[in-house]
Amino acid sequence: MKKGDQFEGIIETVEFPNKGIIMVEGERIVIKNAIPGQRVRGIVTKKRKGKSEGMVLELLKKAPGELTEGVCPHFTHCGGCIYQSLPYEQQLKLKERQVKGLLDSVCPDGSYEWQGLKPSPISAGYRNKMEFSFGDEVKGGPLALGMHRRGSFYDIVTTESCQIVHPDFCQILTATRDYFAAQQVPFYQKLRHVGYLRHLLVRRGVKTGEILVDLVTTTRLDWILGEGVEGQEEICRQEEEKLLNGWRDSLKNLPLEGTLRGILHTKNDSLADVVHNDSTEILMGQDFFYEDLLGLRFRITPFSFFQTNSLGAEVLYQIVRDYIGDTKDKVVFDLYSGTGTIAQVLAPVAAKVVGVEIVPEAVEAARENSVTNRLDNCSFLAGDVLKVMDELEDKPDLIVLDPPRDGIHPKAMPKIIRFGVGRMVYVSCKPTSLVHDLVLLKEGGYKLRKACAVDLFPGTSGIETVVLLSKGENSYGREEKISGECDN
Repeated sequence: MKKGDQFEGIIETVEFPNKGIIMVEGERIVIKNAIPGQRVRGIVTKKRKGKSEGMVLELLKKAPGELTEGVCPHFTHCGGCIYQSLPYEQQLKLKERQVKGLLDSVCPDGSYEWQGLKPSPISAGYRNKMEFSFGDEVKGGPLALGMHRRGSFYDIVTTESCQIVHPDFCQILTATRDYFAAQQVPFYQKLRHVGYLRHLLVRRGVKTGEILVDLVTTTRLDWILGEGVEGQEEICRQEEEKLLNGWRDSLKNLPLEGTLRGILHTKNDSLADVVHNDSTEILMGQDFFYEDLLGLRFRITPFSFFQTNSLGAEVLYQIVRDYIGDTKDKVVFDLYSGTGTIAQVLAPVAAKVVGVEIVPEAVEAARENSVTNRLDNCSFLAGDVLKVMDELEDKPDLIVLDPPRDGIHPKAMPKIIRFGVGRMVYVSCKPTSLVHDLVLLKEGGYKLRKACAVDLFPGTSGIETVVLLSKGENSYGREEKISGECDN
């Protein structure tokens, strides 16, 4: 087949994260965002070096068991949830096959203990954070606020009935979109680098119900007066202040179930289409909120890392605690520690825990959280793991790794291996990166002992994986005893 050719067939399987595989005339074609068992009509969009990619033109028949009712009204357009039309049990089976297959590709089945996939305690309304984007659904259309349209870099779908967040998120989104649409405020256009509105960040504690809202805009105010803005900067700033205060007041009057702790305005002139903080102003309240996890309390700021599924994170961190095993009188390194959640979960039963994180704001939050939780055996260092490891005075007995999506920096891996700890726990949000790093860890003398997955992202392709690795000899010169189960 060649580019532009159309075909029909059945999606045979889906590889992580969303690569549907269809065989046509003996040729393997990859179609993103498909579901196993669907019969589709598609078109070849790319062919290079013997590899073919395609896109669906028409869904001819749903997959066996695929839902026809009760699905999110935005499902067919929004790019957020690709598996929401599958019953949750089928989602779990699909994700488990993906993760287990990846692990088996580097560690043969039977050489380690696979402990299955643990479901999220709730599969709807589970997220404690959303980053919504401003834009339009069609070029020149009305202001939209929500998620990117599936397969599009530019079009935005207003997701006022999103199923994976609490209804408070939807109220805040709708009120914000309606307010700025009525004021005719332009959104930021990525190609032309003009406009004002960029993102709406909403965070809400699942346990506490505390809410933080942050409007992210550019600093461009030329749209207020049109041409000839030069010399009128003060008038523009005054108009912006009135605009933002009006938005703030519209949110304060909403009948939310949770408690609005802070309303913020963040300025971002970065060319990248990401939520970035150049400076933040508090319009109401405070710039943080609290969430509870495994009996501990965590102070969360707008841009600090915290697992987006609070109830699922409790399952995940309990597994980490079980896998790490006995920590009495031991020093634990928590590398890529974020706001120090794992470090503080382990701290009550360890001699000392040292966290390393590159985001200064997250490190500050981790330090404050350890004080709140009355933990005096935690220390948190700001900096790149690659560099900070050379400056650490403590020597670890155990290591927990929770790196970003791309995994561990290749130059950092040898340093981690040289610590020579008897036991490591690796937490991964991208199993393909984990598999790459497992190869290096195996070369460094580590063996995969146990593994399980945790579904922190129902309806989506996301999945967390936890693995336990050990060396044959631990730091005490005896065979490492592996303990800890994954029966949550």
